[in-house]
Amino acid sequence: AYERTCRYFARKSNSVVVSVGYRLAPKYPYPTQFEDCLTATVHFMRTAQDYGVDPSRIIICGDSSGGTLTAAVAQALVNRRDLPKLRAQILIYPFLQCVDLNLPSYQQNKGVPILLKERTLALGLKYLNKDLSLMEAMFKGCHIPEDLQLKYQKWVSADYIPHEFKTRGYKPSTTHPFSKEVYTLVNSVFDLVFSPLLAEDSVIARLPETFILTCEFDVLRDDGLLYKKRLEDHGIKVTWCHLQEGFHGTL
Repeated sequence: AYERTCRYFARKSNSVVVSVGYRLAPKYPYPTQFEDCLTATVHFMRTAQDYGVDPSRIIICGDSSGGTLTAAVAQALVNRRDLPKLRAQILIYPFLQCVDLNLPSYQQNKGVPILLKERTLALGLKYLNKDLSLMEAMFKGCHIPEDLQLKYQKWVSADYIPHEFKTRGYKPSTTHPFSKEVYTLVNSVFDLVFSPLLAEDSVIARLPETFILTCEFDVLRDDGLLYKKRLEDHGIKVTWCHLQEGFHGTL
């Protein structure tokens, strides 16, 4: 599915493009996918010159869940002293958090193909090998303990979404009681590999220059907007492209 896209990128940008064939769930359970991407990235960074690549000009890129993996790999590399620094990361309509599934983009685009709101969470839970019966409780936010709710509010909140993205409709969600049982079953959704938007400030502040693409008609639009804000708050240069008519999978 991606070979033509990768060839196009290589041709248009005059770059060497390495496509990581990471192993897939459910046969290879989470977080094998992240580990494969990290292993491939580290290997390429160490051997870049064998491919005629300047090690100081390596960019990692991914779309959708590949954007999640890209963000997680970039975060995993910030403290590595044995490797060159990444030149940049490119996140194309990435999935970045599982804290608030009622952000304006989730409400406005819940029925927009191909990534319906329900499908987004169903795919995430299948990836983690969790029971889909937990979806309703998670949409209500019952999976987040109060202390984490307070912590994550600094980073994941509709308050940080610019007003122009709320004009198509937004209703603040009502709070529902926390369920310890649900939290115990799904707390891996707060792993930084699954929800890179939840990384500590000390990690965010050391990330490379970033390109983020968001689409207006995409449930994941606001994940990209919130990550953009976090990066910019820490002085990271962000190039942001918003496709006004775009939808998930538009690449």
